[in-house]
Amino acid sequence: MLGFIATDMYLPAFKAIEDTMATSPSQVAMSLTFFLAGLALGQLLYGPLVERFGKRNSLIFGLVLFAAASFSLAVSDSILVFNISRFMQALGACSAGVIWQAIVIEKYDAAKAQGVFSNIMPLVALSPALAPILGAFILQSLGWQSIFITLTGMAAVMILLTVWFVPAETKAISHDKKEINYLSILKNTKYLGNVVIFGACSGAFFSYLTLWPVVMEQHGFDATAIGLSFIPQTITFILGGYASKTLIRKIGSEKTLKILLSVFGTCAMSIAVVTILLQGLSIYPLLAIFSVLAACSGGIYPIVVNGALQEFPDNAAKAAGLQNFLQISLSFGASSLVAMWATSGEVAIGWGILICSFIVFIGFKLRNYKSWNEVSEEIVMPDPARIAINQDEK
Repeated sequence: MLGFIATDMYLPAFKAIEDTMATSPSQVAMSLTFFLAGLALGQLLYGPLVERFGKRNSLIFGLVLFAAASFSLAVSDSILVFNISRFMQALGACSAGVIWQAIVIEKYDAAKAQGVFSNIMPLVALSPALAPILGAFILQSLGWQSIFITLTGMAAVMILLTVWFVPAETKAISHDKKEINYLSILKNTKYLGNVVIFGACSGAFFSYLTLWPVVMEQHGFDATAIGLSFIPQTITFILGGYASKTLIRKIGSEKTLKILLSVFGTCAMSIAVVTILLQGLSIYPLLAIFSVLAACSGGIYPIVVNGALQEFPDNAAKAAGLQNFLQISLSFGASSLVAMWATSGEVAIGWGILICSFIVFIGFKLRNYKSWNEVSEEIVMPDPARIAINQDEK
C-alpha cells in the first residue's frame, strides 16, 4: 500500500504547502506529476536490482530511499526541492510494489498465488480511501510537515521489520536461472495481453476518478459530498475481489475472467449511454454503474496479474516491474486524456471509459494467442483474388 499512501496522504495539505512556500497551486500540483513519473520509471529499476542484489537488499534500499526523501519533504523550504524529493520518494516506494508480487509468484504455485493475490489486492484499495482522511487529521493537528514525518516513521518501522524478520539471502541470483530482458518479456503475448487488460481497466478507473470531483461540482455538490462519493466504489472494489475468489474456486479463473470482462464491457457501454447519449441526467446513474464496474475491476486485477507473472516465474521481479510500469503508464495516459476535456464533465468520463474498454478487448484477444507470429497470421490485407476463389468454392 506504500505507494498509494504516499500518493494520497498529502492531498489535503495542498493549500497549506502553497501558503508556506509562497508558490502557485499549479506548482504544488506538479508534485503529484513528479511522483507519478517516479512511480512509473521506478518500476523498471527494481527488476535488475533484485537480480543483482536480491529481494531483501533491494527492498531495504528502496525503503531507505523512501524514508530519506520523506524527511527531505518535511524540511523542504522551496518547491523545487519539494518536487525533486517527491520524485525520489516515488522511486523508493516502487521497491515494495514490485517485490511483493515477485515473492508471491516465487513462493506459491499458480493456484495458491491466485488466492494470495485475491486476498491482498482488494485490501490495497483501502489505502486511497483512508490516506486522505489520515492526512487531513495530521494536517489539522500538527501541520503539513508532520504528514511526511509520519511517512518517514512508517518507512523506518518497515526497514526494522525487514531486517529483523526477513532472512538474509545466501545469493542474489541462482546461476542456473536464465536472465531475460524487457523486450523478451514483451514478446510473450499472453503476458502482454493480461497486462493490457490490467492497465486498461485501471485507465477506466482513473478516467472516472480524475473528473468525478469536477462533475460533482458542476452538479452543485460540496466538498463533503465529493469525499463521501468515493466510498461506494471502494467498497464494491473490495467486495468484487473477494467475490471473484469464490467464483474462481467454483468455475475456474478463465471462466470467471470472461464473466467479469463481459459485465465490465456492459458497464462501459451503459456509462457511454448515460453520459454521451443521454446528457443532462443526474449523477446517480453514473455513480451506480461505475460502482458495478469497480467491482468487476476488483475481481479482474488478481486474475490478470497472476496470469501475467506466471509466464515468468524465474524472473518475477522484472516481469512485475514491467507490468506495473505499463499499468501506470496506461492509467496516467487515460487520466491526462480526460483532463484535457475537463470542462465536458461526464461526457469526457464516458469517452475515456469507452476507449479503455476497447483496449481491454484487445488485451483479451491478445492473451489467447501463443505468439506474435500467430497474431500476424490473423492480420492480412483484403485480397480480391482470394475472396473470389473463396466465393467460387462456396
